[in-house]
Amino acid sequence: MTIDLQPSIIAGPRISNALLLSLGGADLALLGPMEPVVLPLRSPLEDAGCRIEYAHFIDDGVASVVASNGAGTAVEIGVIGREGMTGTSLIYGDDQATFSAYMQVAGSAHRVEAAVFNDAMQRSPTLTRRLLHYAHVLSIQTAATAFVNGQEMLPARLARWLLMISDRVGSPFNITHEFIAIMLAVRRSGVTLAIQDLEGKGLIRALRGSIAILDRPGTIAAASSIYGVPEQEYRRLLG
Repeated sequence: MTIDLQPSIIAGPRISNALLLSLGGADLALLGPMEPVVLPLRSPLEDAGCRIEYAHFIDDGVASVVASNGAGTAVEIGVIGREGMTGTSLIYGDDQATFSAYMQVAGSAHRVEAAVFNDAMQRSPTLTRRLLHYAHVLSIQTAATAFVNGQEMLPARLARWLLMISDRVGSPFNITHEFIAIMLAVRRSGVTLAIQDLEGKGLIRALRGSIAILDRPGTIAAASSIYGVPEQEYRRLLG
């Protein structure tokens, strides 16, 4: 049996994407009409080296931006939830995706055709400035992830990652050790030990296929000051 991972168009739910809701009415109208879509787990949103067909404004769930070496090794370099969008290359005037993006936590979105998105940016300086602010914040998140992956031990990296996911979907959330290992580019056994470390300190509770953050301040402390800069910049630039 095959599973269709392509987004399914659904009838008119309300927008809950913070980036869209932050736009003025005229700028929001330029992006419409938008298609609401259901996004199953691992559904593809864009593929590296391919033309971007849609910008997806996430309403629920989490998308991963993933870099790959072409030999089967992939690592997550960014996460996007209801604060943001996929297809940021379009903001810079490029219609091709540099990295892949797919759903790591199932959800939904409103999507805009690339041509409509580009036309809206050309017609509105205020929309363009708002979207550039978001793209800048996402680049800060990507840079922070590169620093973390090169400098921090796995428990701190995991603590930061869990906080970022819970920021977007709440707690608890459904995730497996195997998927975390793929996202952090480490062995599954290492993820298990890191989860046990955080759980032993009373910071999280791990059940089969899900994780809950029990002590948010403690988890932030466990992240060793590597959590919060992109989040702070988002609030500064986008409210």
